[in-house]
Amino acid sequence: MTTKLDFWQVTDDPVEKVVTLIAKRAVGQGERVLVVSADAEQRASISRALWQAGPSESFLANGEADSPGADRQPILLSAEPAAANGASHLILADGTFRDVPGFARVFLLFPPDLAPAARTAWRAQDGREGVERAYFAQEEGRWVKKG
Repeated sequence: MTTKLDFWQVTDDPVEKVVTLIAKRAVGQGERVLVVSADAEQRASISRALWQAGPSESFLANGEADSPGADRQPILLSAEPAAANGASHLILADGTFRDVPGFARVFLLFPPDLAPAARTAWRAQDGREGVERAYFAQEEGRWVKKG
């Protein structure tokens, strides 16, 4: 299985908005998503953004990993990268890279101050079998693939 590993340097939008953008696209394609952040406040903020993602018919249902029914959630929020919901997509929202096998797509969202750690994680993937990397940056409000 090939894992697509995307590095997204977040400079213009809040992380919550970027998570919502990625999650909406993934869920729209029938995928399940795991959003990981060690920061409970950030997870709560992301959850609110997902619930308010659009008109009432297009909100993005989500829940915390330690809540009842977590396995049924299309979008699961957790401090740990364990996909109780069977997620194929992993969003690392707190800027900390975790090498977690078993996901079809992994998104590392990081602010400019965490760019050195992201570069280290990027280099660690050099030559790894089954990993395709891409780097995205924000330019004038749009996401542009840089590498």
